[in-house]
Amino acid sequence: MSALVLLAAEAAASASGAGDSGSGGLPQFDLAKWPGQMVWMLIVFGVMLFLFAKVFVPRVGGTISDREDRIAGDIGDARRLKDQADQQAATAASEMVAARSSAHKLAIDAKAKAAADTAAQEAVEEARLNETLAKAETRIGAARDQAMSHVRDIASETAQAIVAHLTGREASAAEVKSALSGQA
Repeated sequence: MSALVLLAAEAAASASGAGDSGSGGLPQFDLAKWPGQMVWMLIVFGVMLFLFAKVFVPRVGGTISDREDRIAGDIGDARRLKDQADQQAATAASEMVAARSSAHKLAIDAKAKAAADTAAQEAVEEARLNETLAKAETRIGAARDQAMSHVRDIASETAQAIVAHLTGREASAAEVKSALSGQA
């Protein structure tokens, strides 16, 4: 320590000698001013230490903590929303399956109903056509019977005309009737 004091004294002497010569020199190297500079350095260091310890570091730490909390909350919200979206997607998929099943059943039912309606309508139409056919057959049978009743008269007249033309004499109605009765 005494070497340090000697060095300080020499520096002070050279500084005072430099002060005498008019050159200001650097005040940092003036040993006479060191104690005051040390005090001010300690005061500034203490104030800076206090400001960093009590103001700046807690603010930065609080900001970092708030940011971590916000990120954790956002991640939690994102996971919750993803779970809700997955659940809604599963619900929508099951509803889609149910809707498809219902639509398929509805289509089958509609097809069966349409087939039943068509069969019923065909049965009604077939019954109507059978009735019309029966009426037509009855009319045809009546017309045939009527025509057949006239056929005997026509055959009788035709036979008389042929006999008259071939023999030159007319056949009687009784002869023609007996000839027609024998062939019938």
